[in-house]
Amino acid sequence: MLKVGFVSLGCSKNRVDTEVMLGILKKNNIEIVSEPSEADILIVNTCSFIESAKEESITTILAMSEYKNNGKCRSLIIAGCLGQRYGQTLLDEIPEADAIVGTDAWDRIMEAVEASLNGERIVIIGKETIYHQDTPRIITTPSYSTNVKIAEGCNNRCAFCSIPLIRGNYRSRSIEDVKTEVINLTRNGAKEINLIAQDTTNYGADLYGKASLAKLLGELVKIKELPWLRIQYAYPQGLTDEVIDIMASEEKICNYADIPLQHAHNAVLKKMHRADTVEYIEEIIGKLRMKMPDISLRSTFIVGFPGETDAQYQALRNFVEKHRFDKVGVFTYSREEDTPAYDMPNQVAEEIMQERYHDLMSLQSKISEDINKNLENKVMDVLIEGRDTEQENVTYGRSYREAPEVDGQIYVEEDADSKPGDIIKVKIQQGFVYDLVGTKIAER
Repeated sequence: MLKVGFVSLGCSKNRVDTEVMLGILKKNNIEIVSEPSEADILIVNTCSFIESAKEESITTILAMSEYKNNGKCRSLIIAGCLGQRYGQTLLDEIPEADAIVGTDAWDRIMEAVEASLNGERIVIIGKETIYHQDTPRIITTPSYSTNVKIAEGCNNRCAFCSIPLIRGNYRSRSIEDVKTEVINLTRNGAKEINLIAQDTTNYGADLYGKASLAKLLGELVKIKELPWLRIQYAYPQGLTDEVIDIMASEEKICNYADIPLQHAHNAVLKKMHRADTVEYIEEIIGKLRMKMPDISLRSTFIVGFPGETDAQYQALRNFVEKHRFDKVGVFTYSREEDTPAYDMPNQVAEEIMQERYHDLMSLQSKISEDINKNLENKVMDVLIEGRDTEQENVTYGRSYREAPEVDGQIYVEEDADSKPGDIIKVKIQQGFVYDLVGTKIAER
C-alpha cells in the first residue's frame, strides 16, 4: 500500500482543501502517515496570500524535498495557492517537485499522484469548483470543532489582495448541502461548527439572487445536536439587520464576529477598494453591541498601505482605541504582484510600517488585557480542548469568545475529570492579555 504524508499551510479554508484531498487519497487505498520519512508521496498544500506565506511555503517544500533526495519519497507534489498562482514556473524552478495541483484541482489529486509515480512532471490547474457533502473528507481538526466551508472564491476586489486571482469568483454551496454536512458532523461528535469562506456574509448571493446567510443560519440552528455555531470572516457590508437579528436571537450562534476591516480612514479605504466607510463600520459595530452587549469582536488591520500618512495611521489608532475590539490582528502591508496596490505610488518604508505595527499591537494588548480583566468573576461555558501536561487537574479550552487557533485560551483549574469535547461551567478568576484562568464549577 502506498503511503502519503501531507503538510497543510495557511488558513482554515486551505485546511479544508487538505482534508478533502486526504479523503480522496484514502478512498483510493492510499495510507495516510504523519511522519514524512515514512511517505512514498509527500504533498505540501501551500499558501501565497502574502510574501511571508510564500516564503514559508517554499521553505517547507525544500525541507520535504530532502526526503526525496535522501529517503523513500518517490513523489513530491505542490498543491494549493502557490501552485495555482505560479503553475509551470514553479515546477520549472523546483526540480525536486513532480506535480503542481492548483486550488481548483483538488479533485484531481489522484491524477497527479499516478502521473508523478510514472515519471511525468505535470501541472493541473482546474476550473472553479467547491466540495460538497458527499466529497470524501478526513477531518484533521479535533472531532468536537470542525470547519465547514460554505463558499469558495471572492468577488471583493480589494487593491491589496491576491485571493480572487487565486481562488476565482465567489461560488456558494446550497443550503441543503451545507446542512447535510453539518448534520453528519454533529452525529460524529462535533460540538462547534465554524462557518468559513473568504466572505461568509456574501453567502448565497450567486445561488439565490441575494445574500442568504441569515437563511442558512435559520436552517442550521434547527439541528438539535449542535451546541455552537460560529461565523468567521464576516465582511461589514454583509452584516445586515437580518443577520444581526438571528445572531442575537439564537443561542446556538456564538455572540462572536470576526470582521476584517483593514483600515479606519475613508481615503485609505477608498484606495484599498473597500466598499465600507468609517461611518458605516461604526454603525454596524453599534448595532452588534446594542443587540448583543456581550459580543466578542475581532478584526484585522493593515498598516503601511501605499500612501498611508502619519495622520491616516493616527486615525486608525484612534479608531482602535475608541472601539476597543476584544481581539485584533495587525499586518504590515505586503506588496503583491498583479494587484492594483503593487504599482501605487508612495510605498511606505519598512521601518515606518514596523513602527506602526508595534505601536498598534501595543495599544491593543492593553485593551485586550483590560477587557479580559473585566471578565473576572463571570461564569462561562467552556469547550474543553485538552489537559495541561505540567499541572495536575488543569485543563484548557475556549468559550464563545475565542475562535479556534487564532484567539487565546481559558485554563481551568480544579478540573480532574473533564475530557476534550466536554462543555463545562467555569468561573473566571484572572484575565491576561491573551488568556484567562478560571475554576470549574461543580455540577449540582
